[in-house]
Amino acid sequence: MRIALLTEGAKRRPKGDPLAWCDRLVRGLTDQDFELYALCRDPLDTPERWAERHPGVRAVHTHPLWGPPPGSDRTPPRGRAMRRRFVDCYQELAAALTARPDPPGSADLADRFANGLYGLADLAREHAGLPAALRSETAVRALEAACRTPGADPLLGCATVHDLLTATEALERVLRPLSAPWYDEHTLGAADLCHATSGGPATLPGLLAARYGGTPLLVTEYAVRLREHYLDREHDQLPVRARALLAALHRRLAAESYRTAALLTPGNGHIRRWQERCGAPRTKIRTVHPGIDAGRLAAIGEAAEAGTPEEDDPTLVWVGRVEPAKDLVALLHAFARVRTAVPAARLRIVSGGGRADYLAQCRALATQLFPDEAVDSRAPGENPVTFEEIGSPYVPTPVDAYTPGGVVVLSSVVEGFPTTLVEAMFCARATVSTDVGAVREVIGGTGLIVPPRNPSALAEACAGLLRDPRRRALLGAAARARALELFTAEQNTTAFREIYLDLVAHRRPAAQHTASAPFAQPPEAHVPGSWRPAPGLPGRAKRAPAWAVREPRRRPAAVGALGEDA
Repeated sequence: MRIALLTEGAKRRPKGDPLAWCDRLVRGLTDQDFELYALCRDPLDTPERWAERHPGVRAVHTHPLWGPPPGSDRTPPRGRAMRRRFVDCYQELAAALTARPDPPGSADLADRFANGLYGLADLAREHAGLPAALRSETAVRALEAACRTPGADPLLGCATVHDLLTATEALERVLRPLSAPWYDEHTLGAADLCHATSGGPATLPGLLAARYGGTPLLVTEYAVRLREHYLDREHDQLPVRARALLAALHRRLAAESYRTAALLTPGNGHIRRWQERCGAPRTKIRTVHPGIDAGRLAAIGEAAEAGTPEEDDPTLVWVGRVEPAKDLVALLHAFARVRTAVPAARLRIVSGGGRADYLAQCRALATQLFPDEAVDSRAPGENPVTFEEIGSPYVPTPVDAYTPGGVVVLSSVVEGFPTTLVEAMFCARATVSTDVGAVREVIGGTGLIVPPRNPSALAEACAGLLRDPRRRALLGAAARARALELFTAEQNTTAFREIYLDLVAHRRPAAQHTASAPFAQPPEAHVPGSWRPAPGLPGRAKRAPAWAVREPRRRPAAVGALGEDA
């Protein structure tokens, strides 16, 4: 089976980065042929670097989303008919983007967006790409006309020339996959299945492969791409109206991807709710939890279960990226209350990167809340809060962060899939977490959950576990059993093997493959010249003759029945 993996690179590793689990998927499914189609956002993302990251992939194809588009020196489509088709398609797309949020006729706007998107894709296929047309003055004028149309979003009604130029350039970057040279019989046309490892622009090649070749599209999201776009700080420098148009494009693209995909596989219920809110039908959704290589984590869990439950280790461990969303300030204030209940308690903060300014703020707060303590006048003081970093001599690997410690804490106010909690569960560690994201779904009944931004509740839960070693051991054993059942890499690989076989077995042929069937077209189709308007272009339908839009006669169900009637 030939699987096309569609992914989108980034200048930094995003949340829910698909590279790690894609590597595990390729290594686990050695009986499948994988090809990687990557949209690169960084000049350093060359095909050679992608091949190094994915050694099990048979071929790597890349298309840049940064800088000027490939072939931008090519002239726009020539000829009055081609230019008219481009204007009609771009106007349809722009009308869907500039409409008021959540209007009563949202279904009609979804159809207009699809007509414009696929119309531009057809033009790009016929003209070998549209790199110049999508940034041309014609596109800017079409976008301006849509913003000035009655019924458009009032925010866009007073868009300036700078807003329109910036928005046109941003829209072209997202739509650049339409011009990628991937839609022939040697690339995506030869794939049995397209697997988009994230939402957003990465699904565009899969949408076109489904349109031109009937290739089923599978969309996996372990982090909501639309939500990441809303929270992305890189777009803060854009004008407000340009950001609004770009957000509308991502929102419409997500809805179209969810509608066209044969199956959606969110990583947790939190992402599933996002997809349903964007219009994804429930019948197409199947939750597949991301798999984690147990390995050394399972060995630590076995050693913990073999130990005595009465062993006392009053240490709290926090692991993750240091950033404001993790709310380490609330954790430090909660630990100050824990020290009142458990004077011997300690807190280890193990960082795997993040913001240096926020880390400095947390260090200063820890120094203020917990002065260095000394046993006597001769011994040096020691702070009960330690800041460590993965890769240091004390924590050479992420697994070593969970070796010492009795309770693992998560204090986030925003969280997707809590990977650190799953790793702690494999290590048979009791956990205390805030109720955000997919935490409740992951933990189940094997840990304590408290409201976010509540240091008092967090301190009470941590102190209760630190004072009860036997309860910690029981919760840790239950957590390890749940992790081994739901979150292993083998479980993830087995689920996708079944999905691949099911989607390919029920693959439907493309609509264009049935065009040559007998009686599929009326006799007028053989008349030379243009007799039928292009699909999705209402402006051309008015110029078509009356006989050109007649419905063809239905073909009889069986030839034998026709003979009997005769």
